[in-house]
Amino acid sequence: MRQMHPIRLEASLHATIWGGRKLEQAVWKQLPEGDVAIGEAWETETSTIAQNGPYAGKTLGELVELLGVHLLGTNAMAVFGRRFPLLAKFLDARTKLSVQVHPNDQYAHEHEHGKLGKTEFWYILATEPGAKIVHGFTEPTTRAKVQQAIEQVKLEELMHEEPVTPGDVVFVPAGIVHAIGSGVLLYELQEYSDVTYRMYDYGRLDTQGRPRELHIERSLDVSHYEASAHIKTRPVTIAEGATYSERCLVACRYFVTCEIVLRTQVEGHTSGSCLILSSLGANLRVRYGQDVQQSEGLERGQTMVLPAALGQYVIEGEGAFLCSYVPANEDKTWRLWREQNS
Repeated sequence: MRQMHPIRLEASLHATIWGGRKLEQAVWKQLPEGDVAIGEAWETETSTIAQNGPYAGKTLGELVELLGVHLLGTNAMAVFGRRFPLLAKFLDARTKLSVQVHPNDQYAHEHEHGKLGKTEFWYILATEPGAKIVHGFTEPTTRAKVQQAIEQVKLEELMHEEPVTPGDVVFVPAGIVHAIGSGVLLYELQEYSDVTYRMYDYGRLDTQGRPRELHIERSLDVSHYEASAHIKTRPVTIAEGATYSERCLVACRYFVTCEIVLRTQVEGHTSGSCLILSSLGANLRVRYGQDVQQSEGLERGQTMVLPAALGQYVIEGEGAFLCSYVPANEDKTWRLWREQNS
């Protein structure tokens, strides 16, 4: 087997009608000049281009085809097949997004030509005063009541709004009606899927003066109509020591995401899944290879993928970063998180 190397990626930027310029103002990304509103930076889009080492110039999708299980890992392939499993994003909501819902894998496979469904989570990075998100309904409701509220442009009366502040973690399983409110900057991790059903858009018009497309029937098909029992998760401490601390923010069959606050270094070994590292401010050196003598850097707002077959690594530096992977069924971190987030 050829030697594996970390893959540092250049995010793709996406202009949206609800985006802004905070990704640049808060020193997460360098944005294009002008007034273009950037809503999302897709960190692990398959068209993003590797910036380092022997992979430089290749897209993440090309590397999946080239490296296969050595990049993805057996855990990831068992759940997602031969495709990159997870899409990480930074997201700037200058104004509120439409109310959306995502299908589960079975519904998406049957109705969206074999695509994945979408379960995701949000890590709130910054907020303006009064910032809120929508997560489910204020009380149990029915498909008929929701459909009537949409038709009468009154769905806000049924939706549950939750205040959010930096550091909050929000889990959004498939089927949960949700929306990101104005004045929120967050990190999102999701199943790698583009299936989103727009349920409601507050009667807003697009730049051409027309109502934006809604997907009412399918959104009603896949929605959960109970009130959300849990919205913000309870992060679970995994390690606390002199060199680093680690806590699990969220865990499910699709992904585990941990926040690591580095003081000097942390050591690890990849095996069943690739790792997605995203810096939340830390300046890092990822050492790897024979006797971990090779290294690659990672700075604030950047994302790197460690292939599953990379093996031993050491991450050095100071500050916070996120580490995400696809867990095995017996993953201990997933089990600990589940015990405290029933």
